[in-house]
Amino acid sequence: MSHTQVEIKTSQKNSPKNAPKAKPEAHRPDTLPASRNESDVEAIVRGLRTVIDGKYADDRNIMREAIASPTLQLNLEGTIDEQRDLQVEKIRELLHTNIQRASFSKANGGDGNTARAIVALETLGSVDMSTMVKAGVQWGLWGGAIDALGTERHRKYVEPTMNLELLGCYGMTERGHGSNVAAIETSATYDPETQEFVIHSPNDGARKSYIGNAARHGTIAAVFAQLYTPGSTDSHGVHCLVVPIRDDAGNPLPGVEIGDNGRKGGLLGVDNGTLKFDHVRVPRENLLNKFGDVDEAGNYSSPIESQNRRFFTMLSTLIRGRVGVGAAAGAATRTSLDIAVRYALRRRQFEGAPGKEKTLMEHRSHRLRLLVPLSRTYALAALQNKVTDRLDAHYANIANGRYNLMDPTEEQSIQQRELESWASGVKVISSAHATATIQECREACGGAGYMSENKLTTFKDDSDIFTTFEGDNTVLIQMVTKEMLTAYGRDMADLTPRDIVRYGIDEVSDLLRRRSGVSVTIQGLVDRVSKRDENSLFDSGYQVTLLEERSQNLLKSLVRRIQSARKLDPVAAAEVVDKAQDHMIAAGYARMDSLALQALVEAEERLEEGSEARKVLEQVRDLFALSTISEHGGWYQEQNILPAGRLKATRAAINDIVDSLGPWADVLVDGFGIPSEITNVPMLNDGGVDPR
Repeated sequence: MSHTQVEIKTSQKNSPKNAPKAKPEAHRPDTLPASRNESDVEAIVRGLRTVIDGKYADDRNIMREAIASPTLQLNLEGTIDEQRDLQVEKIRELLHTNIQRASFSKANGGDGNTARAIVALETLGSVDMSTMVKAGVQWGLWGGAIDALGTERHRKYVEPTMNLELLGCYGMTERGHGSNVAAIETSATYDPETQEFVIHSPNDGARKSYIGNAARHGTIAAVFAQLYTPGSTDSHGVHCLVVPIRDDAGNPLPGVEIGDNGRKGGLLGVDNGTLKFDHVRVPRENLLNKFGDVDEAGNYSSPIESQNRRFFTMLSTLIRGRVGVGAAAGAATRTSLDIAVRYALRRRQFEGAPGKEKTLMEHRSHRLRLLVPLSRTYALAALQNKVTDRLDAHYANIANGRYNLMDPTEEQSIQQRELESWASGVKVISSAHATATIQECREACGGAGYMSENKLTTFKDDSDIFTTFEGDNTVLIQMVTKEMLTAYGRDMADLTPRDIVRYGIDEVSDLLRRRSGVSVTIQGLVDRVSKRDENSLFDSGYQVTLLEERSQNLLKSLVRRIQSARKLDPVAAAEVVDKAQDHMIAAGYARMDSLALQALVEAEERLEEGSEARKVLEQVRDLFALSTISEHGGWYQEQNILPAGRLKATRAAINDIVDSLGPWADVLVDGFGIPSEITNVPMLNDGGVDPR
C-alpha cells in the first residue's frame, strides 16, 4: 500500500452516481522517513539511476566524465561569432570519447552503435544544447545522410566527417514548405552531356532555411531536391545529393548563395543559415544512390518501385535525429530540475513559526510545482530508453541483414511504422515537457533564476525550438494518432462480425494484448486488474488501465467522428479530418502518456522488491500517474470511469505524495547523475542552508 492518508477502493463497475463513499484506510500512512542514513541514500540513488541510465550506464558514465571538463561547460561570453567558433572546439574536445564513430555503420568504418550515439547527444543536452545540436548536425544529420543514403562511392566523406576535417550541413527544410518535405522545390536535373546534376532553387520559397553549420562553418551540404532526368517531365521524387558550398578560404562557391539567420531566441552557438542554388553543377556520383540512381545515359532506377514508399523509406533511415532531440530535451529538463530543486532546499522565505523561516521546499505549493514535473521526467526518461532500445535493435537488424529496407515483410513494416510513431511521440512529449518545466524551474527560483549565470534562462531559450525542429510537435503528434488508426483498422480487419460487436466493449487488457511492444510485466499487471471488482488508485496495473482506457476511448470516438470521410471525395474527406485535428492531437498525447507510465512501471518492477529505492520510485510513479489522471479528471468523470469522490481522493493523494517526497527531493535529482560541475551555479553558493 502507498503513502496517502486516504486510500480509496471502489468498483470499476460503479457509476459516479452509485459509487460508494470513500473511506479512510485503517492503517497508518506509509510515508518516507524524514531522516535518513548515508547507506540508504546511496542505495536509493543507485536504484533511481537505473531508471535514467537504462542499459547504457557505461556509455552515460563516459559522457558524464567528458561533459564535466572545463572546455564543455556552458560559456555565455563573447560575440555571436565567438560563440559559434567555441562550439567547434567543444565538439573537437569530444573526439577522444570516440562517440563520433557511433553514428556510422561498421560498413563505413564506424561502430554501428546507434544507442551510444543517442546517449551521447542526450548527455550533451544536459550541459550545452548548442554543443548537442552542433554535434548532431555534423555526425547525425550530415554524417547520417552519407551513412544511410550513400553507397561505397561516398565512403570517402566518412573519415573526414568523423574527425572534423570536413564540416557539413543538412539541407532539407525550405522556407516555402516547412515540414512538407515531399513538396520541396529545389531541383536536381541530370545533364547527360556533362554527366552532372544541376542544382537549382527556382524561387525564394525554395531557399533552404535554418540550416545548422551553414552560416559559418559548413563547407559541404547534403541537399534534398526533386530529381529529374532527361525525357521525364515528372520528378522521380525527393533525393539527396552532396553539394560543396564553400572553397578552402571559406567563400561561397559560384552559384551558391549563403545567408545567415543571425541571432535567434536561443542556441546562439549554432550557425544556422540559408542556402540557395543558381544552376550549381555537381558530378553524377554526388547523388546518394542507395535508394535511387541515375546511370551515365540518364536512366533512372530504384530497388523500390513505388515513389511514395521510396520517399518514406529514405526518411525512415534518418529518424535517429528525432529520437536524439527528444532525449536532449529530457536531459535539459533534468539539469534544470536539479538546479531548481537544490535551490528550493536552500532558499529561505517566510516564517513557518515566529522567528523561523522556511525553505521553499517546505511550502507545499513549491513541492507541487517541482515534484509533479519531476515525476513525469522520470517517466519520460524510462520511455526514452525504451525507444532507444527499439531504434538500436532496428538498426542492428538492418546491419546484419535481418531487415531488408528494400523489401520488408508485412510484420517488419508494421514494426517500422510503430517505431516511427514512438520516435515522433517521445520527441513531442519530451520537448513539450521541457518547455513547460524549465519555465516552471525559472519561476520557482525567482529573481535568481532570471540571472543568466544560473543557466535556467539559457536552457529555457535553447530548448524552446525543440518543439519545432525535427518536426513540429502539432504535426508529429498527429503521426502518433495516424499509426493508432492504422493499427485499429488492421485489428478490425482480422475480427469476425461477432468480434467487431465485442470490440466496442473490449477490456483494456485485451486491447493491450493486440498491440505490439507490450511487455509481459505490463500485461500481467493489467490482467490482474481485469479480474478484480475493486482496484486501488495506487495499484500500478490499475493506473496503466486508466491511462490506456483513455487512449483507447479517444481513439474509438475519433474513428466514429471521421468514418464518414470514407464515402466522400478527397477534398471533402480532408475537410472532415481537418475538423477532427483537435481530437487527433488529444488521442496522440493520451497514447504517449500511457506508454510513459508503462515504461516507468517496467523500470520499477526491475528494482528489488522491498528495497528503499523501489519504495521511493513507487511514490514517483504514483505521483506521475495520479497527476496525469487528475489533469484529465473531467474526462474520466464524463465517461463514468471515475466518480467525483475518487478524483477528489486523487488530488488529496498528490498532496500527500509530494509531502512525503519533499525531504528526499535532493536524492531524487541525485538520481539524474548530472555532474556537479554543471549544476554548481552561483545561486547555490550564495547563502542558504545546504541540505547535504
